[in-house]
Amino acid sequence: SSGINAEYAELGNITRDQNKKDEPEFLTVCQGRASANGGKLKVVDISKKETEVEVKEMKTLSQVIEDTKAKFPGLVHMRVPVCNSAAPLEADFDIINQTLIGTNINTPVIVNDQVGLSRATTAGVIACLFKEFQINASFDGLVQTVPGVNTALLHMDRYVMDPAKDPLFKGEYNVVKQAVAALKDGVAAKK
Repeated sequence: SSGINAEYAELGNITRDQNKKDEPEFLTVCQGRASANGGKLKVVDISKKETEVEVKEMKTLSQVIEDTKAKFPGLVHMRVPVCNSAAPLEADFDIINQTLIGTNINTPVIVNDQVGLSRATTAGVIACLFKEFQINASFDGLVQTVPGVNTALLHMDRYVMDPAKDPLFKGEYNVVKQAVAALKDGVAAKK
């Protein structure tokens, strides 16, 4: 196949600056392939089905992001080339954290890994951990501004839930109950 398969690409020690620098050359290669194939490119979808698509417009990721920033002022794009099959580098965590520092608690974080394997999960976990720290720090700071508050009363680690009040606290969602009932030994699987 003449398609380019990035699913199993191992990035090694690639930086976002190298990726951005290589984009124009990659765009030129793709434009050349489309031109040689009557304005069409072979693509492989997420189900590994190869098809041909008509190319109406072609841009680098950087160009797409810049166009999007024009429509959404304040959008920050941070490209982090994380290896697909190995643990992320400490630098990957640092890049994501540095990007999130100073953002509001309610700032949305969009994660895209272009292929849909493990990298999006890794980046999502990093963003969630950061947001958790951010919320805790904000909460602690807020509580300290109220004079006379006994912060020991606010800690939830001693809270005892009353399952009779709300079965959802026990994970008793209808869909879960149906799955448990349908599966052989479903009760044990839920535990």
